[in-house]
Amino acid sequence: MDLILVALSGIFLFLPALVPNSAAVLFGGGTPVDFGRTWRGKRILGDGKTWTGLIGGIAAGTSLGIILALATLTFDFPEQWTWGSGLDAMGVVFALALGSLLGDMTGAFIKRRLGMERGHKAPILDQYDFVAGALGITALLFPAWVASHYINGESIVALIALLVFVPVLHRTVNIIGYKMGKKKEPW
Repeated sequence: MDLILVALSGIFLFLPALVPNSAAVLFGGGTPVDFGRTWRGKRILGDGKTWTGLIGGIAAGTSLGIILALATLTFDFPEQWTWGSGLDAMGVVFALALGSLLGDMTGAFIKRRLGMERGHKAPILDQYDFVAGALGITALLFPAWVASHYINGESIVALIALLVFVPVLHRTVNIIGYKMGKKKEPW
């Protein structure tokens, strides 16, 4: 039973990184982050990565994280279910949200270099670019938090659960976005 709770905590703590990509689609539109520029003859990121989507996505993930962080402190959650306290908690949730979208943009950059157009299916890259970005940026800024919640001892179960859960969630959210008319492809 304890390992199930560890697995669930890993998904719960990652919510500030799971929300930004969907929120970016809802807030998106307008000026592309790359301002339409090219590099070596190909768009740097493409029209799908916009400033309003980036700012809206980071704000949504950070806001959710702060609300959840306050709830975990108010209701005295165990340490394994928290982002820390005070400014550390705010920093961790911001790093998760920012890293999520930076990871997604890195994935878009790689896809453009491989000659893939916007919306082209790229298995593994599409599902894990934002996970790598979120954990990478957060580990860079808050290494002890990432180690204690996703790497050390039993907490590795949280990382495994996250890696299993993300593709299922990714597919589900993309189908919903497609049916809502927000995405051109259901993947």
